[in-house]
Amino acid sequence: MQPKFLSAEQFLLVTLVGKLAVIAALATMLARYRRFRHILIFERRDWPDRLAFALGLIVPLTTGVASRILLNYDAADLMLEGAFLAGLIAGPYTGGLVGGISAVPALIAGEWGALPFAVGAGFTGGGIREASPKEDIWSFSPFIVFSLHKVAWRMLRDLKINWQVAILLAPVGLELIRRTIGSRFGLHRIFYFETPSSWLTLATYVATVLTVSLPIKIWNNARIEHRVQEQEKLLLAAKIEALKSQINPHFLFNTLSSVSSLIRSEPDTARTVIQKLSGLLRKLMRSHEQFVTLREELDSIDEYLAIEVIRFGPRLNVEKQIAADTLDVIVPSMILQPLVENAIKHGLARKVGRGRITIRSRRDGDTLRVDVEDDGLGISDDRLQTAMSSGIGLSNVHERLRVIYGANARVELSGSPGLGACACLELPVLIAEEQITA
Repeated sequence: MQPKFLSAEQFLLVTLVGKLAVIAALATMLARYRRFRHILIFERRDWPDRLAFALGLIVPLTTGVASRILLNYDAADLMLEGAFLAGLIAGPYTGGLVGGISAVPALIAGEWGALPFAVGAGFTGGGIREASPKEDIWSFSPFIVFSLHKVAWRMLRDLKINWQVAILLAPVGLELIRRTIGSRFGLHRIFYFETPSSWLTLATYVATVLTVSLPIKIWNNARIEHRVQEQEKLLLAAKIEALKSQINPHFLFNTLSSVSSLIRSEPDTARTVIQKLSGLLRKLMRSHEQFVTLREELDSIDEYLAIEVIRFGPRLNVEKQIAADTLDVIVPSMILQPLVENAIKHGLARKVGRGRITIRSRRDGDTLRVDVEDDGLGISDDRLQTAMSSGIGLSNVHERLRVIYGANARVELSGSPGLGACACLELPVLIAEEQITA
């Protein structure tokens, strides 16, 4: 079987397609780097950002030109498109710098026209950037060519430049200049694709436009994705704050109800409760943190329990069994208070005699387990079925865990009539040094 070889036309088409694949891979790879994405997202850039952006393009573009000269891999030469893109995204000086350095291998090889042409391509892109609205750059699509007659008529009618057309025509004009210089002085002075037919010449221009538009599309998608993620973070933070804010009025209402019952019978006790309550509320109003360590959460619970101990006197006993390796684990703030309040209100308030609340914590691998247990009146099977959906306390805790951790955290309630109840929290372990905010 005889081997089949590509014709000159087929080889050129394969090279043009390879050029699109190279620029798409390069744009995708650069968009994965956080610093590069940061530069894409913010239009106001200082010089360190511009230099970082330039460096991200200079290395692969220069390597591509060298590959074309040394390995005859023409698809890797993106000097025109890369310099134009650098200017279009980061400004004329960045475009000129990228174009000038990426042309050095060609200049060394004797292609004296490469350096001024590449620098000019960079400044062309930068000039369009300085003159045009920035969103016109990011929304650029080569498919505007299909409605070019309508756009041209509107430009003539309104005497106003359509920058989408300018971005389309600029690389076409640069390719035309490169081909004119190359055909006049030869391939040894500036590189261009020699085309044996007019339709391949047209394909070369189309490939140049697509090589410019592909990175813009990829990078704009990265910008949009970042903005969506930021909006989701803001929405999540707002939802967590709203759920947290439900607890404070709920807790305040219950405590004030207790104070009202003490005012006539035990006014001194009521006064002490109010003082403790004002101190706790002052602390809650000063705190805007969504996450705290378990140690800080337990300190807040102590202040709340101090109020309840005053109310109940010797009837209420509190016991803690806290593992030392759990104290620095991050938990949502005010996550235990509703559980302790439920234990007192539903388990111990109506119990005759003494009652005890036990708070335990332990680590089980990558999971933190916190139990709030009481030896009160217990809970019926019917109540267990509806506990997570009725009332504010448990349902709020359940919803906050779902919003913050998804399926990685849960709260479970267990118990039986006359034998007390236990609320168990299970959270993923996040140590204080790794703390993040919502």
